[in-house]
Amino acid sequence: MQHLSPLDGRYRSKTEALRPFFSEEALMRARVEVELKYFMALAHDPGIRELKKLKAKQIRALQDIIYKFGLKDALEIHEIERKTNHDVKAVEYFLRRKFERIGGLKHTTHFLHFGLTSEDVNNLAYGILIQRALKQVVLPSLRGTLHELQGMARRWRKTPMLSLTHGQPATPTTVGKECAVFADRLERQIRQLQSFRMQGKFGGAVGTYAAQRIAYPDVRWEIFGRKFIRSLRLDPLAHTTQINPHDDLAEMSHIVSRANAILLDLSRDLWLYISRGVFRQKVIAGEVGSSTMPHKVNPIDFENAEGNLGISTALFSHFAEKLPVSRLQRDLSDSTVQRNIGIAFGYHLLAVASLRKGLGKLSLDRATVKRELADHPEVLAEGIQMLLRKHGVEGAYEQLKKLTRGAKVTHENMLKFAESLPLSKAEKERLRRWPLA
Repeated sequence: MQHLSPLDGRYRSKTEALRPFFSEEALMRARVEVELKYFMALAHDPGIRELKKLKAKQIRALQDIIYKFGLKDALEIHEIERKTNHDVKAVEYFLRRKFERIGGLKHTTHFLHFGLTSEDVNNLAYGILIQRALKQVVLPSLRGTLHELQGMARRWRKTPMLSLTHGQPATPTTVGKECAVFADRLERQIRQLQSFRMQGKFGGAVGTYAAQRIAYPDVRWEIFGRKFIRSLRLDPLAHTTQINPHDDLAEMSHIVSRANAILLDLSRDLWLYISRGVFRQKVIAGEVGSSTMPHKVNPIDFENAEGNLGISTALFSHFAEKLPVSRLQRDLSDSTVQRNIGIAFGYHLLAVASLRKGLGKLSLDRATVKRELADHPEVLAEGIQMLLRKHGVEGAYEQLKKLTRGAKVTHENMLKFAESLPLSKAEKERLRRWPLA
């Protein structure tokens, strides 16, 4: 009851899937993974003669530190950090303690964090976590939403519905086509997110491998770095300052923000369709819509989605604007900002869950859809105009404008006008049945 963020309180169960990627424990674990995999890569390189090739038993022991990393380990690192006041150095000291318990590694601790700067570890750790979160949580959630929209598009693809442009009755569409519009838009962003890869910086204090070169001038450090970064399934950066310039985070933020905008647009449209009566919402036993009006069944899921998408996009927009900008070699303002990446994803995931819950409650009110169309026969004007133009009738647009603009038009008026036109019987019959034709 005393959580500062609703993501850790009220909505904890809905964002649980992100904790293995964006909790403080997850970040510590990822740093440990980077440090140990780098150490193993050094031991594997024949040019690093002072560090002997690791035995299979030692490799398994190091891998166990990564795979079995848990809350107890995180708390130990946290305790060390209280003394060092440096999060990455605390990880190094934690690993030194671990090495003392592994046979043959006690005297190799000086190769931990060898020639690295904190950003070498941090940017790779964040890259690993974000890439995994996208693959295991974010993309499956978006694909599920896409699948539901595509199902709605297929189910109602031939169901005519009144369109509104500028809030006014317009040429009819179909319910399925409107769903397909959002499905197509979302699918494009999903494809871009699927092909997106976080980048990795790895070059020491100023991105030149200066410290490593002093110690081992014959090792081809650029090749070593590229190979190591690719082993983490990240794309290596060729030239950097002390830090990853975070263009990757900006690109990712823009993609997610666009997906958020599409889903927000969908949430608002569905809210309006419910308001019009086009969609009805399933009544859940025990739920209350209003504290005073017993009849209310509010579109709360779409309202929740809209609000949380806005918060998510605000954070991602800040990441995209702020993170690629750093003073000269670097400043540390990026560090504190990056700690909020999980929050942005948390509000995104929460919003998508709310949206999907709302979609699951919808049912199409076909009677309302038909009545809306019947109440606005003036929307036949565009179709009639096109047929008149097809047959070269002068002033087609002007004739329909005079008949329909700002006027109360009845179905009988429109059919009577259509009967007076120089059209074939087949075309007049199509007009009678349109938009059901």
